Amino acid sequence: MRSKSFEGMACSIAGVLDAVGDRWAILILRDLSLGLSKYEDLRKSTGITHATLSDRLKHLEENELIERRQYQTGPDRYEYLLTRKGRDVILVIQALAQVGDKWAITGNAGPPLKFINKNTGRPVKLALVDDKSDEVVRLRDVQPQAGPGADDLVRWRLTKFDQR
Repeated sequence: MRSKSFEGMACSIAGVLDAVGDRWAILILRDLSLGLSKYEDLRKSTGITHATLSDRLKHLEENELIERRQYQTGPDRYEYLLTRKGRDVILVIQALAQVGDKWAITGNAGPPLKFINKNTGRPVKLALVDDKSDEVVRLRDVQPQAGPGADDLVRWRLTKFDQR
């Protein structure tokens, strides 16, 4: 069961979490990013119940992270594809994988899935980069700052960061 909506909260993180919905939806997005697109393939990969899968697919479609396309008639069958917005959310999933791999969350056998540059075959990782120079920035050198959409609660949170 999904929790209460974050709608109206001045927080981009809450907005993405609201659009995704829950952990099942994350796994569905993972599978879509790996090329699975058919309902039964998504069900087999996740082990999710029919009711939950149908609900999550509908939620992801309503939030424009995926689109449903008919590929067969009589009976009607659909495939599910990531939208541009959905492909951007895959960065969150890759970040989760990167942290899970670093800390061996699934065990010591090594990463269950690797991401590589298809042109070089070398592993890739997510990093913070300076918007102008494209230089890598260390996490300890990143500081949050109120943006144009900040409300009083965001500004209050930032006062706590400044006190660290």
